[in-house]
Amino acid sequence: MVCTHPHKNIAHSVGVVSRFLANLNKQHWQAVKWISRYLKGTSNYCLCFGNNNVVLEGYIDVNMARDVDTIKSTTGYLCTFASVAVS
Repeated sequence: MVCTHPHKNIAHSVGVVSRFLANLNKQHWQAVKWISRYLKGTSNYCLCFGNNNVVLEGYIDVNMARDVDTIKSTTGYLCTFASVAVS
């Protein structure tokens, strides 16, 4: 279950298990325990950025209802920290 992007696997695992909150069974509890053990084992990990420029920047692009067929808007955004995209 742990691959090159553990944070994505945790988010996916929590999402899947949360679908069964009303009716948990033994498999779901095992998954919850695995998630808890993983989080406990990695609680001392952190992201390290090598750049001295530790600035949080945000960029956004908005297209307000320009699609004449659907009259819908489109929005995109980018957040960077220390010159690394984080969202």
